[in-house]
Amino acid sequence: MAVELNTGVPWSMCKEEDAPDPVINTCNGFYCDTFTPNKPYKPTMWTEAWSGWFTEFGAPIEQRPVPDLAFAVARFVQKGGSFFNYYMYHGGTNFGRTSGGPFITTSYDYDAPIDEYGLIREPKYGHLTELHRAIKLCEPAFFSSDATYISLGQRQNAYIYKGNGHCAAFLSNFETNTAVRVVFNNQHYKLPPWSISILPDCKNVVFNTAKVVTQTSRMQMVPTGSILQSWKSYHEDVSLLTNGGQSLSAVGLLEQISITRDTSDYLWYSTSIEINPLERFLHGGRRPILTVHSKGHGVHVFVNGKRFGSAYGSREDTRFTFIAPVDLRGGTNKIALLSMSAGLPNVGTHFELRDTGILGPVLLDGLNHGTVDLSRSTWTYKVGLNGEMVNLHSPNGISSVEWSRVSLLNRFRQPLKWYKAYFDAPQGNEPLALDMKSMVRGQVWVNGQSIGRYWTVHANGTCGVCKYNGAFRPGKCHAGCGKPTQRWYHVPRSWLKPTRNLLVVFEEVGGNVSDINLVKRTQAHVCASTFEHHPMIENFQTESTGETTMLHDTKVHLRCGLGQSISAIKFASFGTPFGACGSFQHGTCHAPNSAELIEKTCVGKESCEVMASNAYFATDPCPKVLKRLLVEAVCSG
Repeated sequence: MAVELNTGVPWSMCKEEDAPDPVINTCNGFYCDTFTPNKPYKPTMWTEAWSGWFTEFGAPIEQRPVPDLAFAVARFVQKGGSFFNYYMYHGGTNFGRTSGGPFITTSYDYDAPIDEYGLIREPKYGHLTELHRAIKLCEPAFFSSDATYISLGQRQNAYIYKGNGHCAAFLSNFETNTAVRVVFNNQHYKLPPWSISILPDCKNVVFNTAKVVTQTSRMQMVPTGSILQSWKSYHEDVSLLTNGGQSLSAVGLLEQISITRDTSDYLWYSTSIEINPLERFLHGGRRPILTVHSKGHGVHVFVNGKRFGSAYGSREDTRFTFIAPVDLRGGTNKIALLSMSAGLPNVGTHFELRDTGILGPVLLDGLNHGTVDLSRSTWTYKVGLNGEMVNLHSPNGISSVEWSRVSLLNRFRQPLKWYKAYFDAPQGNEPLALDMKSMVRGQVWVNGQSIGRYWTVHANGTCGVCKYNGAFRPGKCHAGCGKPTQRWYHVPRSWLKPTRNLLVVFEEVGGNVSDINLVKRTQAHVCASTFEHHPMIENFQTESTGETTMLHDTKVHLRCGLGQSISAIKFASFGTPFGACGSFQHGTCHAPNSAELIEKTCVGKESCEVMASNAYFATDPCPKVLKRLLVEAVCSG
């Protein structure tokens, strides 16, 4: 169909090996250096160079080290890759009900060089910027010849572009743990493990993918001071299931999306059962057990208007089972199951065959005559919530019901509650978010705009030291274990008015709305690191030309965010310091005046540069030792 449209411009199609001419098949993935298009005359294109991975509720945050991402891109370019595109380069937010999955968070930050809030993530942004500059320097050689491959060792190689007076080379080391010295053009080069050095003139190294010299930024969420005023609530009454809205009755259990048509995340399944007054459990016996089998994605169980619990699936397996004792009375009993979806499948085939909702069986065990299969009963279905039907989340709909003031007594653990409050927009231009750690699960709106689904579920995973070297896959580098998978929910400033902004929350399980806060995202600390005499070509004896030197003092570059300046130097050491940003420590060698000199140079400025040299610090704290400069600065507005 695409070809027959005859648009006159090329089409590209990712991950489609049999794409017909003139469609160009392309690659998506963490690495695409082994990819070739299906015809030799088509360009080699990488349409999604994955900078991270999505985040799912209940899982930790996936982070991809920038040395590995730079290594992946350099691997692709050195073999003649003609186009690459980061996915994502700017993280984002899946507002409303657009999060796929299911169980993918609203945050689609993706560990991108520019984060979900539009702020630069360092060192990823800076290191990739240097990579792009190095590749750009090779451009004349790229257009002069195809690549020539030579082996430099068992797992080392070089790709050379040479012609019309131009020459560029990529020197690769695929060892995952060992640095290797190689000889190229009669010069010695030291290649860190899992890295590529770029030589735009086939002689001088201007960039190595494993050597990160740009600053590291540490972000923080700070309360804005905006007060959420006069919380009020409205109860989603389970007894009103048959009033208003779209409802139908049928024998048996029906699939959820076929009924809701994706107009709501919620579908009520309700039925009745008659209980004989002579049942043993009514006279001191064990309570009956209700079992609900569902294909996703969650369910809240109510019997005679009382909630008896909830159960959820996961992204690995949307199927789950609710099992719990319930209270029944003699006569008619109403069982109501609120099934909820948490995002629809976003990858694969035959979406029309994917089903969700309560498909059974639904069993009641412990009656005198055994187990009753309620799946075969007549069920009434109602799409959505009463609050949705009257548009409670909108400024135009909040006056349609009577709201109650939230007191200290009724602000905790209230299921199926709508809440509203007002707030004024904070001063400044920092990105904003809602801190929802005190809530459990539901949805939230600002001025009628949906922020999305929230769920304060803690991340279950293994977090530890993340090493860049070696192939990256989801699960390799985790962060946030034991903490809520997502705590902060992005609020675009463009959605706000100067005063009286409406916040509406629908809480399914129960939480403390008085602890919801509006916060701003700012750059808290910046860290930088470099070595003295940090040559890309090191001092080695060569076979024919003697000693090659390329010694030059290097600098650390510190820069705070827009509207911020450096207010303090938290750590500074010229010598042999070590550690990660936020936990630097002094080594056995340290210039005592490190902090004092850098404070004089940097405090009060938006940015500064400091030379890593004996001359700057007027001392050599450890002669004949390669010294390092580590700095952590505090930024404030």
